[in-house]
Amino acid sequence: MNKEKLWKYALILSFVTIVYNIAEGIVSLTFGIGDETLALMGFGIDSFVEVISGIGVAHMIFRIRKSGNDSDTPRFERNALRITGSVFYLLSAGLIAGIVINIVQGSRPATTIPGIIIAVISLASMFALIRGKMYVGKALNSDPILADARCTLTCIYLSVVLLAASILYELTKIPYIDAAGSLAIAFFSFREGREAFEKAAGKKCGCDHCEKNETE
Repeated sequence: MNKEKLWKYALILSFVTIVYNIAEGIVSLTFGIGDETLALMGFGIDSFVEVISGIGVAHMIFRIRKSGNDSDTPRFERNALRITGSVFYLLSAGLIAGIVINIVQGSRPATTIPGIIIAVISLASMFALIRGKMYVGKALNSDPILADARCTLTCIYLSVVLLAASILYELTKIPYIDAAGSLAIAFFSFREGREAFEKAAGKKCGCDHCEKNETE
């Protein structure tokens, strides 16, 4: 597959990510808020983080294809990495806020059946997406696309947590099971966000002005 086809494939994956996660986020937050399910609400937040990350990568691809100049690629990739890092931080903050609210209010889910169904559907969909993103990211040697794939990987981890927490709660009715899982995902998201910003800091912008500043 040539470079132009790889960029087109990457753009298609970004569009699929955006559309799917908008739908998933709306459904997850609707049931999560209605049933007071922290893991499902966190999952919904993650879905919208995926949307923002997908938009960032799509914008980068548009700019690269429009410029027609590979020397501009590092500058666009650095911006995309910063967007991805920011949304990872947003996810982490959102999950921690949800945990605090859940503990303070002593909330318990009314039911976690919707979480089980949504998690199963998400796992099947996200595995296909992450394989495609990892393939095209490695082929293009693009850190932002690989970072976006890890953003999808976070969604898979959260799907597993959501599924496990939902099943365990339905079986045991033990409170805060989903809060513990969400805390682990928050930590993972923070770490991935930091890594994205570190990679962005190491990217050269590809222009004479920046290269001159780096040598001073």
